[in-house]
Amino acid sequence: MQILRDAYFHPDLQVYQARPGYKSSYLPASEGLASTCDASVGEARKRSRGVNRPFLKFTGKTILVSPLFFAAYYAYRVYDETNPGPQQPQTATHASGNRKKTLVILGSGWGAISILKNLDTTLYNVVVVSPRNYFLFTPLLPSCPTGTIEYRSIIEPVRTVAKRRPGEVTYYEAEATDIDATNNKLTLKQTLGSDAVKAHGEDTLTVTLDYDYLVVGVGAQPNTFGIPGVLENSCFLKELPDSQKIRKQFMDCIETATLLPKGSAERARLLRTVVVGGGPTGVEFAAELQDYIDGDIRKWNPEIAAELKVTLVEALPNVLNMMNKKLIDYTEGVLRDLGIELMTGAMVKKVDENEVHAAIKQENGELKLVDVPYGLLVWATGNGTRDIVKNLSSKIPEQKNATRGLLVNECMMLQGSKNIFALGDCTFTKNPPTAQVAQQEGQYLASALEVLARVDDLEYQLYSTEIAGIEKERVQRRLHREQKAIQPFKYQHMGVLAYIGSERAVADLVWGDQSFFKNLNNISVGGTFTFFFWKSAYVQMLLSTKNQVLVTVDWIKVALFGRDVSKE
Repeated sequence: MQILRDAYFHPDLQVYQARPGYKSSYLPASEGLASTCDASVGEARKRSRGVNRPFLKFTGKTILVSPLFFAAYYAYRVYDETNPGPQQPQTATHASGNRKKTLVILGSGWGAISILKNLDTTLYNVVVVSPRNYFLFTPLLPSCPTGTIEYRSIIEPVRTVAKRRPGEVTYYEAEATDIDATNNKLTLKQTLGSDAVKAHGEDTLTVTLDYDYLVVGVGAQPNTFGIPGVLENSCFLKELPDSQKIRKQFMDCIETATLLPKGSAERARLLRTVVVGGGPTGVEFAAELQDYIDGDIRKWNPEIAAELKVTLVEALPNVLNMMNKKLIDYTEGVLRDLGIELMTGAMVKKVDENEVHAAIKQENGELKLVDVPYGLLVWATGNGTRDIVKNLSSKIPEQKNATRGLLVNECMMLQGSKNIFALGDCTFTKNPPTAQVAQQEGQYLASALEVLARVDDLEYQLYSTEIAGIEKERVQRRLHREQKAIQPFKYQHMGVLAYIGSERAVADLVWGDQSFFKNLNNISVGGTFTFFFWKSAYVQMLLSTKNQVLVTVDWIKVALFGRDVSKE
């Protein structure tokens, strides 16, 4: 049967044969089809190789060049941060002849430093006043007592931040003890840090300072809720000295307990650490301490490590109450697996030098009184108002009800004042008292203060200089636009992160209404992957490249060599 023009099928041999006189390439059916397929595949492979080769070359070059690019980028950042450029000096007037106003910022925390970083400091004579001459990255403070992170890795001097600004900034290491809101005057007090350093034979200095605008960002102090014995017997975890005190006392407890007989009640008391407060600070410190016990003390002092105990006390029914319920359950499960004792629903009533006395609410509603012995007590429960905030509140009638912090309007201006602003933990607003809120408030206030400076300059041109006609109309239009530019502050919540021990973390993230991921506005995750996200997020939030490098190196050192078990 003929099926090809130049060949016919031989029924006995089961092959295609060429007709006489034709030079055919058709051989047995299977070989003919195979050769045709091979040719097609070969041509396809050649085409695919032709398409892929440029892409592969580009990808390979990118991989090789990327490390060099990042190295050059970070080298530039380091050079730029360590070699600040010239600054515009402070002057009495602007170039227009208008008097340059003095802006005083009280504090060196999240809110105050956020203003300093984002403000065009050439618009004001900026003065920063704080008894602490550095910014402290508080989210990583719970890692310092155990030696996971060195304390100098998470501080940035105020003067280095100020020196990177375009306009000169003056810094005074002092504490504001009085604010005269009527006469726009501050009273500053500096207590000299060394007995050998005196001025005019005195160990304290008191000076006054005038201001045109004042920003109060002094933060808060630990809140004891008036519970007897807390202030006298607790260690707080809010400042660097607190971290150093905790480490020293913890190691003192270990060394003292070593001298006592095994099984004694006093030895057991000294080897028990009680952390009061189930928020992120309390949970992270308890987790870090348990990691320190399991990962390092157990290697070098196994007998003591076996007896060390960490107890976490929280007045609410669960820890990390601001997070998703699934993350709360996951966190509590991880903490218990690590060996941390959880006492939720426990309200501390009294603290003495050896015991915490608490009342635990039972399922039937009755209160059960318990006494918890401790060697180290860490109090991480909330914020209380500072004396300067109470002093200011007492002088302004509109602040008479400000018992939990200064009352501000929607533009962060102090109620009852026209030239005092307040932000951060020293205020009482609908927003939570967190670093995230204070940072955003600082960014907002920096922008608002720049607008106020432009408005002041335009008003000077309009009313103090001889302009008329089209130029006057132009200035009026600009002034009208600038006056409308200040909008109320709106907080954008980004979520909550917390380390929970054993290289695990939890994250309750919020992408916002305008997120590209419209179906993923809220993401709640926990585990080892989240731990690496927690690390990378905090590294990116650090104030400088120096801090980023130092913290990363600290983590690498711990991974290679472990934490130090000495007292210092």
